[in-house]
Amino acid sequence: MFSRIREDIRCVFDRDPAARTVWEVLTCYPGFHALQLHRVSHGLWRLGLKWLARLLSHVGRFFTGVEIHPGAVIGRRVFIDHGMGVVIGETAEIGEDCTLYHGVTLGGVSWSQGKRHPTLGRGVVVGAGAKILGPFIVGDGAKVGSNSVVVKAVPAGATVVGIPAREVESRGDAALMAFDAYAVSADLDDPLNRVIQALGSKTDDMDGRLEEILRRLEALESPEGAERRMAGSRG
Repeated sequence: MFSRIREDIRCVFDRDPAARTVWEVLTCYPGFHALQLHRVSHGLWRLGLKWLARLLSHVGRFFTGVEIHPGAVIGRRVFIDHGMGVVIGETAEIGEDCTLYHGVTLGGVSWSQGKRHPTLGRGVVVGAGAKILGPFIVGDGAKVGSNSVVVKAVPAGATVVGIPAREVESRGDAALMAFDAYAVSADLDDPLNRVIQALGSKTDDMDGRLEEILRRLEALESPEGAERRMAGSRG
């Protein structure tokens, strides 16, 4: 038990440069508190003390702003940064070394029994406000961009962004240098946004051509234009 707590404290220092002392982590990190309470409530859940487990998770939600169902399975060295608004459903599974930011939802899209929440592989980073909905797998090392809505499986190592989330590719070394705390690199963009921008550019070009055609038609209909046409016909 104490070795798990030490691991959790170390991973806070590894992933949050604002952490300064162990005492600060123990007293001021709601994500850390939520995970410790979940370990107890999950143990109660597995023992069949389900009401007591739910009650403890409810108390944890009240004090931390993080709602973790006691049935959820969470691996080692998981870090929940900021914490407020995080919701983790009953059949969700989170692999080791994952990072979740505030406002993340690991939810379901069905009211049926059985597996209905996502499974995160090792080292997954889920950006602030992202929603991962459904009983599929997000592969090891994947990144989910802030405010994305993921409704299908994500390959290992992929980065997905947008609504619904789509896989994007990093271009060059710029992405490696970008700040990835919210799972979006500087050189990444939603593919749909790229298409919309391209369409916007083509529309602007067509508008310019149409204006030129109208200008020439107006010039031909003017008295000067009529005279030029008559002179041309006589010639």
